[in-house]
Amino acid sequence: MKKIFIINGSQNFAHSGGKFNETVTNWTIEYFKNSKQFEIKTTDIKQDFDLDEEVEKFVWADVIIYHTPVWWFQLPNQFKKYIDDVFTAGHNKGIYKSDGRTRTNPDINYGTGGQLHGRKYMLTTSWNAPAAAFTLPGEFFEETSVDDGAMFGFHKMNKFTGMEKLDGFHFHDVEKGATAENIDIFKENYTKHLKKTFNFSQL
Repeated sequence: MKKIFIINGSQNFAHSGGKFNETVTNWTIEYFKNSKQFEIKTTDIKQDFDLDEEVEKFVWADVIIYHTPVWWFQLPNQFKKYIDDVFTAGHNKGIYKSDGRTRTNPDINYGTGGQLHGRKYMLTTSWNAPAAAFTLPGEFFEETSVDDGAMFGFHKMNKFTGMEKLDGFHFHDVEKGATAENIDIFKENYTKHLKKTFNFSQL
């Protein structure tokens, strides 16, 4: 049985109520609960949590699934604080031991001191920006993907802990395009992605 830790990184702020990522989180929980092959733990960062218990969830899991909106091209502040606090609490407790270098040769092996080797993670993000803004010449993101651009540091953070990246899923145009029809399409496409990604032969 594979152990899945699902994190809802959304929060309430200004005009955003965090509802879309809550919905995506529920889709994910529903998908894994319908299979007897997975054991699930969850965290909603809007709720109270204990740092040591969160560290234990990372150490327990085979796969961590992060769900987050993107605000001003970065993680929301509360989700960033969650990661800062939990990963710091995980020093020498299973998340990371050091930055991987030695004092005798400090120029090499940076980023190899993680303790979560053998785990994998998957990221979903939600954007107001349309997908074309990342792919069309002359558009805002200059033909740079979500993963190679705004989320580059997020992926390096997870690599620092020793985790391996699974293909993620990015929801685009979720404000102007959040019609009932499009939400159904989002769910259908995301469910197909989960079926493809969480094939035991790949995990």
